[in-house]
Amino acid sequence: MTAPPLLEVREVTKTFGGVIALNRVSFDLHEGEILGIIGPNGSGKTTVVNCITGFVKVSSGTVLYRGKSITGKPPHKIADLGITRTFQIMRPYYSLPAYKNLVIPLFSGRARRTGGWRGGGRLGDRHTVGIDILEDIGFERDSYVPYKTTATLPTGYLKRLELARCLALKPEVILCDEIFSGLSMSEIASMVPLIERLQMDGVTLIMIEHRLRELFRVADRVMVFNFGEKLLEGTADEVMADERVRDAYFGSEAADEVMRHA
Repeated sequence: MTAPPLLEVREVTKTFGGVIALNRVSFDLHEGEILGIIGPNGSGKTTVVNCITGFVKVSSGTVLYRGKSITGKPPHKIADLGITRTFQIMRPYYSLPAYKNLVIPLFSGRARRTGGWRGGGRLGDRHTVGIDILEDIGFERDSYVPYKTTATLPTGYLKRLELARCLALKPEVILCDEIFSGLSMSEIASMVPLIERLQMDGVTLIMIEHRLRELFRVADRVMVFNFGEKLLEGTADEVMADERVRDAYFGSEAADEVMRHA
């Protein structure tokens, strides 16, 4: 028997005034998979993430997590269930050292329930766990970088810090909004194995991306959004073979180039 979906989006519509940002979007997310979402700017990709995570309220439709509705719940309640997200425009505490960005989620009820931090509850224990998490996602533990003021960190470290703040909550699902955006090729090359390791560790991911070659390396399934609607979904090969995607979104030659290097 096929396991029920971990996350279900059912007929979700979101309007802003007279603008339809999402129009009756439905899809499932299965435990352990990486689902990629692609589409032109303004096609509704980030809006669907905002609806799932409670940052905007849906106009109609339902979001189910493990069979129960989370529609209308505030972001902190959804995060407490194990659904976390990164932001396209990063939102760390810029005035704090990098590792202290993790102390705050490590104080959460979810972190305490799931063993997100070790020890007897002393502040120093959380500091240590924060450094551990940063090391796991690519900060050099014995360098000065984890202790630098966050505002001074380059984009590559800020992107990793976004992931680290999610991991501090021991999430079951992470929604990544353009985690590869702004990174150099070498930084992306080191980020891809990290995404693969998260999946192997049991984390389920939704990834919004414009870096298609890198996304196609890790995604089990890809959805294409256009004008607030789900255009189609399938494997990377199936999506890129669809004439609507090739001609209207990429152009045939660009699509062939992406698939040659994917």
